Amino acid sequence: HVQLVESGGGSVQAGGSLRLACTYSGYTGTSDCLAWFRQGPGKERLGVARVFRSGTDAYYHDSVKGRFTISQDSAKRTLYLEINNLKPEDTGLYYCAAPRPGYACSLHPAAYGFWGQGTQVTVS
Repeated sequence: HVQLVESGGGSVQAGGSLRLACTYSGYTGTSDCLAWFRQGPGKERLGVARVFRSGTDAYYHDSVKGRFTISQDSAKRTLYLEINNLKPEDTGLYYCAAPRPGYACSLHPAAYGFWGQGTQVTVS
């Protein structure tokens, strides 16, 4: 039974920073990566970053490069997303996700079958 639990969201002013965390358990899939997605108001879910569970090969959506940093601590079974210089367009529900068995580690939501409940980020 895969469980993903996000935390760390909040309301911040533009230019501020947040560090989101996602603790995971029960995932034994062969696609050895985890990802963060964002769903803004009235928008589709967007993959913003993914990393392999070894902590290597971080990959970002072009729109967040330079401001978002994904990392993970396998000993703590925790995935992180550090967001700097927050912008109003970063507002949304942030989810961590693990891939469906056999799917590649892309940023496409359809590749992911295990999701947390999300943590809200609001930037004003």
